[in-house]
Amino acid sequence: MNLNKIGSLAMATLIVLASVTLLSIVPVSASGDFTLGIYGNANQDDTIDMRDVTKIARMICWLEDEVELADAKYDGNINVLDIIQTELVILGREKELTVLDSADRTVTVKEPVERVVPLHMRHAGTVCVLGADDKVVGVDSTVISRGRLFPELSTLPSIGTVRVPDLEQILMLNPDLIITFTNFPDPASLEDKLPDTVSVIRMDLSRADDIPREMKMLGYILGRVSVADDYIAWYDGYVDAVKERVSAIPAEERVNVFMEREKKTGKDPLVRWAYASGTGYTDLCAVAGGINIAEDYIDYHGDVETEWVVDQNPDVIIGLSYKGGYEVDDDTAMREYYEEIIGLPGFENVTAVKDDRVHIISGDFSIGAQLPIGIVTVAKWFYPDKFEDLDPDEIHEEFLTEFMQIEYDLDEWGVFVYPDI
Repeated sequence: MNLNKIGSLAMATLIVLASVTLLSIVPVSASGDFTLGIYGNANQDDTIDMRDVTKIARMICWLEDEVELADAKYDGNINVLDIIQTELVILGREKELTVLDSADRTVTVKEPVERVVPLHMRHAGTVCVLGADDKVVGVDSTVISRGRLFPELSTLPSIGTVRVPDLEQILMLNPDLIITFTNFPDPASLEDKLPDTVSVIRMDLSRADDIPREMKMLGYILGRVSVADDYIAWYDGYVDAVKERVSAIPAEERVNVFMEREKKTGKDPLVRWAYASGTGYTDLCAVAGGINIAEDYIDYHGDVETEWVVDQNPDVIIGLSYKGGYEVDDDTAMREYYEEIIGLPGFENVTAVKDDRVHIISGDFSIGAQLPIGIVTVAKWFYPDKFEDLDPDEIHEEFLTEFMQIEYDLDEWGVFVYPDI
């Protein structure tokens, strides 16, 4: 054993012993169901804590195999500097944080982040949930058009749209961080045109299994870890309750569901735009215990023949609409979409229509940070007798009051489902 390795071993041992005292006041979180993609998460659980420091020390001492996330400094070496960096992350005093975002990109963010530009309402809403809305300096059109949901953020400078962001305006706002989707805008239109001082994190905040992980990562990036933990506890409480109850339903007793989205243009009564899998919208069905009839017929989403839907004879039909939501008080548009569906050729013979089980749901409140509200809503549509004790309006009120911290009268404002649940 050479002197350098002996020195590293001794240093690692001393740092771990010192850390036990230094971090004794920092609570150790319970392990969750996801791996937090932050470098320093050596034991690959859902948090950064003292167990990671110990794990890195054991790797330095050759007592455990090295893993990629143990390289907290992201310099290609696992040594005592990674222990120090991990301790700083635990204490919230790190100068930079290297993460693996949802587009599978390694991104190093300079800390603390003070100026944020979310490129869509889904990202803006998440920043608000984390209590970091004071860091937002510019927003896109989806936020500006939703003044009730974003009473303060909607007054900020516009950066265009998520698909065509105004880079000149964004640069004028001097952001530290931009948050956008995994697939758009493409890097050539965004990252490649930004200075190195601006970090871009990509996450969709859509899928049921991804939202807790993405929320926790943003909690670390924005210095709001405890708030992220509170949100995840709220999220898991409702989502797990639904999963547990529907898990006892035999496959032959589960409802068959057709999920579609309202087309803005080119409407054809002989064709429907169906969702099969791979989105937060289809997760509403999957988590709530429904069988999506299009899942084995098309990939992801796309056109299906109206006649095919009639032949499948679904028990429930759900239509996704963006004509309702937080800024709309009149249900006319949602009702017209509902009437369009039940009036389709041959649909008078479909079980969902005959049994009054056609439902329209607003995309404003059923995905993203609000996903548990949508899941409970859909679960009640599928199996009303199993969810009599869960009230989507009460859950929605909790979300708006406790996390968005806004006053929003659900009795007077908004159209989120049709017919009313």
